[in-house]
Amino acid sequence: MNILYRLTELRQCMKDAGIDAYIIPSSDPHISEYAADHWLSRVWISGFTGSAGTVIITQDHAGLWSDSRYFIQGPQELADTDYTFHKMIDQFKPYHIDWLKEHMKSGMTIGFDGQVQTQAFYEKMKATFSPVDVNIDADHDLIDKAWKDRPAIPRYEIYEHDTAFAGMSRTDRLVQVRAQMQDHDHYFISALDEIAWLFNLRGKDVESNPVGIMYAVVSKHSSHIFIFPEKVNKDLAAKLTEDGIVLQDYNNISQYLSAIPTDESIIIDKTSCNSALYNKVSTSHIVQQDSIVKHLKAIKNDTEIAHFKNAMVKDGVALTHAFYWLEQTLEHDTVSEYHFAMKLAEYRSKQEHYVGESFNAIVGYKANGAMQHYRPMLTTSKQIAKEGMLLCDSGGQYLDGTTDITRTIALSPPTAEQKLHYTLVLQGNIALDAAKFPKGTNGGQLDVLARNPLWSRGLNFGHGTGHGVGFFLNVHEGPQGFAPPSSERGRTVHKVGMVTTNEPGFYLDGEYGIRIENVLVTVEDTDGFLKHDTITLFPIDTTLIDMDIFTKQEVSWLNDYHDLVYEKLSPLLDATHEQWLKNKCAHISVQS
Repeated sequence: MNILYRLTELRQCMKDAGIDAYIIPSSDPHISEYAADHWLSRVWISGFTGSAGTVIITQDHAGLWSDSRYFIQGPQELADTDYTFHKMIDQFKPYHIDWLKEHMKSGMTIGFDGQVQTQAFYEKMKATFSPVDVNIDADHDLIDKAWKDRPAIPRYEIYEHDTAFAGMSRTDRLVQVRAQMQDHDHYFISALDEIAWLFNLRGKDVESNPVGIMYAVVSKHSSHIFIFPEKVNKDLAAKLTEDGIVLQDYNNISQYLSAIPTDESIIIDKTSCNSALYNKVSTSHIVQQDSIVKHLKAIKNDTEIAHFKNAMVKDGVALTHAFYWLEQTLEHDTVSEYHFAMKLAEYRSKQEHYVGESFNAIVGYKANGAMQHYRPMLTTSKQIAKEGMLLCDSGGQYLDGTTDITRTIALSPPTAEQKLHYTLVLQGNIALDAAKFPKGTNGGQLDVLARNPLWSRGLNFGHGTGHGVGFFLNVHEGPQGFAPPSSERGRTVHKVGMVTTNEPGFYLDGEYGIRIENVLVTVEDTDGFLKHDTITLFPIDTTLIDMDIFTKQEVSWLNDYHDLVYEKLSPLLDATHEQWLKNKCAHISVQS
């Protein structure tokens, strides 16, 4: 790709529009973390393929801001371009806005496409720059002018997610939503996973995320889904109509919002509604609050949790076959990182209700493991050999659940330094897993438990410790997580039924990466207290543990966990794989 040519084209468009700085985010009109190809504008203009990042273009500077997951990958991908990579030490702070405050002068104009930026962002920009006489222009999709061969918006058919998996019908979920709307007339929903959850619908418009491109409005006595007509087959359309849901064309959403009577109220979450649509709403009675569905969806029902656990068993079986295959192959050959990623998908695909991977597998051998969101490619991935360490972060999408697991394994005898770093990460994982905490505790308070062993040695990791997981939905789901209190994940209180990852790590640039990830469910403990149940099922490498600092309590936790793994997986394995698993789950002892 000719990035310099694309920058030249965009800068000419900026001149024509009178824009001095142009902001390009990673999102789409639904403010998705992962977008369909049509909206991969930041990738197109910069060549940076990471999942998170913001580009700002001026006539004399092209900058890309991203967090610690991409501190190695970012500069590598931008190396042959005119871009400067800006490190976001705290992934939740808006460093790019600070840069604009420093470089924008009175009378200048900052532009962006209001279709892919939130209303909350627009208002923040106005509040920040209007006092210094810098204009904010949210009405220009300059990428569309410059991107001549832009992919079309996907129009794959959506399909129904059976109530047997979801545990609740769409009509019952609508009752839940309307109960929380109180006396308000309408509720606008933009986030694709929220719409999918509410109506028990799934799609394949976004890679690894089983969602379809659509909007929704829930009113007191009706519900509307805005979607391209060809995406809904006749049978599904009839079912939706029978449930009182009105189907409208995707492009009608602006007209619908602008026609709401001025004396009626509508609930809109400014953090998930794009600015262009928000400003189409005709009524002045806009109620700003967090999305109702986001919080309902975060609490999994008993049926969903039971299915989640079943999906974890299947995933553990698939991983057992994949890692056994890797070990056997490395005895006589090397294996590319890309090939192993494909093997993971292959073995998952043999499991019942498999739909696809929940994200592109991160298979990082040796130094590539230090690139926290490294994606191996066919032509450039390293060859894995029987030496060093391998970090593997992967997950599957099944009709009965979404999985996300990371394991770091030693392929040869580890060094003392590797064992120390690995053990500190494992101790953090165990501390968070074993925590008992009072109701009302938020993710920021719990996050420190996973970091403390590393902090005690003056070490840290730059990403959040964990994120919510959707039920056959997006592998990254809000609002909860384990993260610093400056983020929504950190501020959100953990409640019974929440499903969250636990994934502390440590990364040594140019050497190796370590991450250990399990999925947790929040459950009741004693009166007034909660705890976590681990539902991920796969062995944790014990050869990397520094037994001099591993405590008796931690040994007990790990032995109990391995007993559970063996109990759940071994009945589904043949004799060869069962013996391999038994060896990996063998008890360890406290050093005398």
